[in-house]
Amino acid sequence: QVQLVESGGGLVQAGGSLRLSCAASGSTFATAKMGWFRQAPGKEREFVAVIRRRDENTYYADSVKGRFTISRDNAKNTIYLQMNSLKPEDTAVYYCAASTLVSGYGNIEDFGSWGQGTQVTVSS
Repeated sequence: QVQLVESGGGLVQAGGSLRLSCAASGSTFATAKMGWFRQAPGKEREFVAVIRRRDENTYYADSVKGRFTISRDNAKNTIYLQMNSLKPEDTAVYYCAASTLVSGYGNIEDFGSWGQGTQVTVSS
């Protein structure tokens, strides 16, 4: 089991930036990929970005491509989500997640470990 703790959320004006962090502990050796998802009020949780452990390949949702960057620091067992050019529609609770499955990218059912979430609010 992997424990995940997110940090870095907050309130920012449209066009601004935030960086989210997710620290992993526990059975991190079994993690094949880690990612970020988000859930806005009244909406389903949706995929944002993922990074694979073995080759650090990344994959993004179309809505954030070119604005968000996912990265990882293996020594610290931490992943990051750099969010630039934020828009009000990016407002959501952002969740970090980990998966033991090597194949695939953003399928939410692949991710078995989840953090508690961090709120990101973008004002217009």
